[in-house]
Amino acid sequence: MSIESKVREVEKLFERLDIEINGLKKATQLHCISGCGKCCTKPDIEASPLEFLPWAFHLFLNGQAETMLKELQNRSSSFCQLYTPLTLIDKNNGSCSHYDYRGLICRLFGYAASRDKYGLLRLATCKIIKEDQPQNFADSEEAISKGLYVPIFSDYYMNLSQIDYTLGSLILPINKAIIRAIEEVLQYYAYRPFPGGLENIA
Repeated sequence: MSIESKVREVEKLFERLDIEINGLKKATQLHCISGCGKCCTKPDIEASPLEFLPWAFHLFLNGQAETMLKELQNRSSSFCQLYTPLTLIDKNNGSCSHYDYRGLICRLFGYAASRDKYGLLRLATCKIIKEDQPQNFADSEEAISKGLYVPIFSDYYMNLSQIDYTLGSLILPINKAIIRAIEEVLQYYAYRPFPGGLENIA
């Protein structure tokens, strides 16, 4: 499968997930606090290269892939490259600099579930949401136990790996996953022509 086809398939998966998460938000009233970037400051976030392939492809089309690759390779911080804190002092507030290209883990966290050792679905969300919206969270857990649909982490990662098993199953620290995605795109086009019809997309 070509890089373009893989990117399209990942984007389709993300579009489906976005619809499901919007439905869950509407049903539960759960929401992130505006401007909060606490979850993005976790130093040990892991992801697969495939979930950042659309961003890597976007960088390539716009002639920024090699520059970003060097920046990432020289980066000392383990915080996600895409996260932009509000200030150097207040690192817990900020935003994703390329929100449309955020990874699968970024989309799932807060609004997806994992199964516990008893096979029951448990909503995986942050401490801030649990503490600031205790009633919404409790009502959501009860609704999920009664059959309210919620995206499941393992299901989505399985769907991702079906697009490209190697890139979808390899779990790395988030910036290393982004590096691998960029390298994948650059290597693919090293001896191939620029994607047809996309020469002037920038």
